[in-house]
Amino acid sequence: MKESGRILAVDWGERRIGLALSDETQTLAQPLTTLTRRAGKRFPMQQLLELITKHDVVGIIVGLPLDAAGTEGDAAHAARALADDIKRRAGELEVTMWDERMTTARVLATVREMGGKTRGRKEDVDAMAAALLLQHYLDAKRGSAIE
Repeated sequence: MKESGRILAVDWGERRIGLALSDETQTLAQPLTTLTRRAGKRFPMQQLLELITKHDVVGIIVGLPLDAAGTEGDAAHAARALADDIKRRAGELEVTMWDERMTTARVLATVREMGGKTRGRKEDVDAMAAALLLQHYLDAKRGSAIE
């Protein structure tokens, strides 16, 4: 992955895909948006490609939803298929898979701890989960991951 420039994180879900973006120095992640996938419809790839271009993305992290034992199930296979499709469509960009176990659960717990409500905020939660996924990646890349 390039050492500078924005990295986009993709938190795959069957209905919603949370997106987060790093700063140019690849230090901080922030929620970007959520793409919605309607039942029976394809992944909104064109919207994703437009965001990649708009934000001058230099690399992409796709969350790999492993189960508690660290093995891959149907969701992980779907995320890998999405990553392969992004790789084919996004040209020269590097696409990396990253373990996303428990990101959504951590975000939900954090929002509740802060006294916030999660009801009706699924899109926000998905984008925040993508930001948490990306922040873990950025911290690990710098060697400063905090458990």
